[in-house]
Amino acid sequence: MIVKVARLAALAASVVMALPAAAQQVTMMTGPQGGSWVPLGGALKNMWEQAVPGLQIQATPGAGIANIRGVDEGKAQIGFANSSTTVDGIEGRAPYPKKVTKVCQVANLYPQYFQVAALADANINSFADLKGKSVVTQPKGNTAEILTETVLKLNGMSYQSLSKANFQASYTDAVSMMKDGHAQVMTLGTTAPASAVMDLASARDIKLVPVDEKTMAELQKQNPGYIRRVIKAGTYPKQDKDVPVIGYSTHIVAACDLPEETVYRMTKAMAQNVDTMAAVVKPITGLTPKDMAIDIGVPFHKGAAKFYKESGVM
Repeated sequence: MIVKVARLAALAASVVMALPAAAQQVTMMTGPQGGSWVPLGGALKNMWEQAVPGLQIQATPGAGIANIRGVDEGKAQIGFANSSTTVDGIEGRAPYPKKVTKVCQVANLYPQYFQVAALADANINSFADLKGKSVVTQPKGNTAEILTETVLKLNGMSYQSLSKANFQASYTDAVSMMKDGHAQVMTLGTTAPASAVMDLASARDIKLVPVDEKTMAELQKQNPGYIRRVIKAGTYPKQDKDVPVIGYSTHIVAACDLPEETVYRMTKAMAQNVDTMAAVVKPITGLTPKDMAIDIGVPFHKGAAKFYKESGVM
């Protein structure tokens, strides 16, 4: 009788082992069409679904600030974000209506550049020259849009100081407006070189507008998450000198209540597949667990922290 019970227990255990892992469906918010977050999101979706049995990811378009709010409000469980504006959310600063409390840090990925591309014949050499010009940026709440408005304010202007302010969800649509002459300046926050800016430069002569020291210093007083970065000469066609710009970092966030083991495996998969990510977004090349684990002022998810501690970088 005892032997029979033991056999039944063993059989039950083998059946349980044979059952597929329970499906876990999550939503991941990426970025605007034409930016780097959409294709990188596709690569991560495939990577994570292989690394975590039963995980099913639905990728949707998004934007830096919208993604943080989406995860905090439970509309998504994973998202791309920008370090500077995520910190704004944690601190409860505008444009967030309240402090963000349910968003945890997973990994830093690569530097981002706030790029202001002007048509060469628009005679725009500084932020002050934007007055009276037609500008296209992203929808309200996007990191680049917030920066555009902030830069205008720091230079004594507003959207009303422009001849027209256009808000486009797609970089592709913004480029079309520039090519057709419906806008003279385009602002976006993404990698350098940006495919959208390369597309524009293939059709029109353009100029990157540099950030001046006064604007940079004032911006850093408001949010130390912003840093001065340089887009090297030759990054874009006919760019014959280095251009200083406003910079920050792209990182991955997750809902703090996403299972620890899921996020642990996700983090480990990224660290083991840097080349796969770098094939989509070149600046990820050479990313290390130490880089991923840099403290940017956002609390780490327990699963991510577990991996970084295992790796000896936390």
